[in-house]
Amino acid sequence: MSRAQGARSHCALAFESSYGTSPLSGFHRMPFARNSLGSGQPLLENELLGYGRDPIDPSQDVVTVDGTLVVPIDLQSWGVWLKATFGAATTTEDTGVYTHVFKSGGWVLPSLSIEKGMPEVPQFSMSRGCMVNRLNWTMQRSGHLQANVDLIGQGEVDATTSQAGTLSDWEITRFGQFNGSISRDGSALANVVNAEISYTNNLDAVETIRDDGLIDGIDPSMAGLSGRITLRFASTALLDQATNGTACALKFELTRSASQKFQLDVPRVFLPRPKINIEGPNGIQATFDWQAAQQTDGGAMCTATLINDVSTY
Repeated sequence: MSRAQGARSHCALAFESSYGTSPLSGFHRMPFARNSLGSGQPLLENELLGYGRDPIDPSQDVVTVDGTLVVPIDLQSWGVWLKATFGAATTTEDTGVYTHVFKSGGWVLPSLSIEKGMPEVPQFSMSRGCMVNRLNWTMQRSGHLQANVDLIGQGEVDATTSQAGTLSDWEITRFGQFNGSISRDGSALANVVNAEISYTNNLDAVETIRDDGLIDGIDPSMAGLSGRITLRFASTALLDQATNGTACALKFELTRSASQKFQLDVPRVFLPRPKINIEGPNGIQATFDWQAAQQTDGGAMCTATLINDVSTY
């Protein structure tokens, strides 16, 4: 009897033309480190009385489809998650180098079909109508550079063979932590220990009455961008900004070369005034839990730019 192993599993993804309907082709194999996406249907404990101390049969509740994928921030496949999070990009080309620009605040977000395959069992579970609720990652000195992608879906279909057809592969060229830099108002931000970035679509599941127990769809609500910057306390620049309640511009960059780059521009960031704690004889650190807002002219809260050799997403 074969036993499922993560080493043999796969994750296949394609964008849907119609919400909740899996396409017949166009699936890519997606690199991932962990995958908890799937459907669940809890049981409702029976509340009826009069049949003794032992309960009678429980009832099935509604179907929920959600979970998190942990994925690499790389040169090619990362663009898929940016499109799923922000919507379609504006792409320009210059001698084989493509610049994809994704902006926050779009009213329409794409939906995905994502297959989780375990060939030993065999079981191939296709989650349909998936949308990205939250995307977050951490920049630090060392370790793998990965992102958490939180998803909400409509339904899941199980099969004993793959429903994704022939898969296309991305070339895996990863960004490393050593490729990272952070700037504030155009100048390098010094003494940063780590930085967390979290973008959310605040998805609103449409929970109507249906005979299959599934949601009717998913609507994007107010977007949000926030994070945390921890740095060695060597200057009062950020503390003064927090005290004054003024905004600054932050830029988070990952650069391998001029033609291999990802950056997130956040033009207006507000900082809270933090407590500065002295924990012992070692260096003192300050942590700022920042929040972003739209630009004063109504422009996008953030812009994500990916430069690579992929013509379109």
